Amino acid sequence: MTAPTPEERVVRRARLRIGSLVGLVIAALLGLAGAISYGVLLHSQEQQIDGELAWGVTHGTIAGPPACSWIFTYDGTSVDTGVAPPPDGFPLRDALVEVAASGVTQDTRITQDGTVYHVRTARNGDEVVQAVFDARFQLADRRHLLVAFGVAAAAGALAAVVSGVVVGRRAVAPLADALHRQRRFVADASHELRTPIAQVHARAQLLVRRARAADDDVQARDLDRLVATTRRLGEIVDELLMSARLAATQDDVATRPDSTDVDVAALVEDAVCADAARAAERGVTVTALTDDDLPHVRGIASALRRVVAELLSNALTHTPPGGHVAVCASTSEQGRMVEVIVTDTGEGFDVVDTEHLFDRFHRGPGDDERRFGLGLALLREVVTSHGGTIHAVGQPGEGATFTVRLPAATHRTGAGHVVPGGETAQHAPARL
Repeated sequence: MTAPTPEERVVRRARLRIGSLVGLVIAALLGLAGAISYGVLLHSQEQQIDGELAWGVTHGTIAGPPACSWIFTYDGTSVDTGVAPPPDGFPLRDALVEVAASGVTQDTRITQDGTVYHVRTARNGDEVVQAVFDARFQLADRRHLLVAFGVAAAAGALAAVVSGVVVGRRAVAPLADALHRQRRFVADASHELRTPIAQVHARAQLLVRRARAADDDVQARDLDRLVATTRRLGEIVDELLMSARLAATQDDVATRPDSTDVDVAALVEDAVCADAARAAERGVTVTALTDDDLPHVRGIASALRRVVAELLSNALTHTPPGGHVAVCASTSEQGRMVEVIVTDTGEGFDVVDTEHLFDRFHRGPGDDERRFGLGLALLREVVTSHGGTIHAVGQPGEGATFTVRLPAATHRTGAGHVVPGGETAQHAPARL
């Protein structure tokens, strides 16, 4: 089973959010309707009970069910409990005596035996009447109403989520299709632009050689800038093409047909050797350190080679003459991970930019040499597609450290690597 693409993940999250929000809204509306209905029922029942009690103390009888109402009379000496046997604890003799003495009506609620008894004790002529009303049927109506609204709310929320997902699928489908078409356009356009850009770059180099042969220094300098521009344009196209390919294929790298066991130590060696001349020209010392018996990494060799080369190139770009760049490859977590750490003594970066260094087209202050912030974002895509992580630490004027962590393959290399780099070489395992 293939992993979902970023567009598919966005669409799925949108569908779930739409369904969840619709469900919550409908559940809230049902809950509000239930609360209003319960409040209306409660108010009407309280009015009914109050009317029954008032009628009972005035007329000596209650129109409710006989098993749920009782009338007691007190003439100052004895209490008449009527024919129907009263529940335990009734009548409330203390209330009868107090009302007989003060004449002030008392309302009481007694909760017992799983029900609520509403009691009103009031003077009626020469007697004191106590009316008792059992609200068990009213309480049952309230429970039934709550259960009914609870079931309705749950069913409504479930139906709303299902309908929301269906609606979300149809609503978000055009967006997913547009994102897919956009990615295909970027990939196709980048692929088609590579050939003409390469041709322009070659012709610009040819013109530079002709201008130098003719001793036309002014034209040669202008053409050098043209060559540099076309080279940068080609790099941007390559980055866009690789980014589109990474976004289009989100399968597990280990299962892809072009995946191999990549020797990270060899990648470090190749990157340092490729930039040795540039490092010497800039007066920067480059040191490469690798662990003995460094494990391989399962992945795409060309993509991982670009990660190491780009990090080293970035370090050289931002390290002044006399500075130092160290490229270290080592293991961590008991050999389960392979780390590539690139440290420089260059200009560093502001701490506030740490979270945005790997954002697309991000430009920090003073970033004049690299006008498009796509390279580091592309590196993060490559690393994450291999199941790894990348992060950076730096301070202004104190250099920067980029750390890439990748899962190691199931077997190890047969021998360690001693990597020459720049002006010096270190024959030792990586230690930071």
